[in-house]
Amino acid sequence: MFRDKKVVVVMPAYNAAKTLRQTYDEVMAQGIVDLVIIVDDASRDETTRIASELPNTKVFTHPKNLGYGGNQKTCYRLALESGADIVIMVHPDYQYTPKLIPAMASMIANGLYPCVLGSRILGNHALKGGMPLWKYVANRFLTLAENILLGAKLSEYHTGYRAFAREILECLPLHENSDDFVFDNQMLAQVLWFGYTIAEVSCPTKYFPEASSINFRRSVKYGFGCLSVGLKFRFGKMGLLRTNIFPIRSR
Repeated sequence: MFRDKKVVVVMPAYNAAKTLRQTYDEVMAQGIVDLVIIVDDASRDETTRIASELPNTKVFTHPKNLGYGGNQKTCYRLALESGADIVIMVHPDYQYTPKLIPAMASMIANGLYPCVLGSRILGNHALKGGMPLWKYVANRFLTLAENILLGAKLSEYHTGYRAFAREILECLPLHENSDDFVFDNQMLAQVLWFGYTIAEVSCPTKYFPEASSINFRRSVKYGFGCLSVGLKFRFGKMGLLRTNIFPIRSR
């Protein structure tokens, strides 16, 4: 299935020293990953040192913190430069299980979907895994609003577990996106803007002290950013607004 496809896992890392090795071990245990790319966004801990000790791994360290979106931009650029056919983003904080990598990659390798998300909502895993209630409520509200604005039917837009075909990463104007957390939302909106389809698989998730999470203030900023992305998308489809994020010529 993956004999003629190079599967690359990218990990946007920030202060991930406590969970990086555990995540990496489970990623490689799936037996299909050819290369792991770890981008350390100027961590204050031993993330880079630990990453440099891991086999089949390419490590890149930002000299200064660029933000979550800026980290992903580097991840995807390095993955394409490495010849990746399938790119899977896994957070190195072990919040999402790498055991879904074969399933997500197979859906892309078989030509079924060019983009696959690991959803915390499908299967009712979010609250069971410890997602704070206020985050769950905000997730459901934003997802409803975005489905209406983007004309899609996803269970959530806010998962950090994603797989992409090379074609998508070459097509999307990711450099135009934010360097902050709203990058995730902009990217999925761009996938839909260019006419690609998105699949979802149910993903158990775990919330614990070492898992990354943004605070309430930044969550509010993120929420308004997501709504802004949805409105720009809708106005763009109506021909009322053009932005660099959503260029004039869609796929």
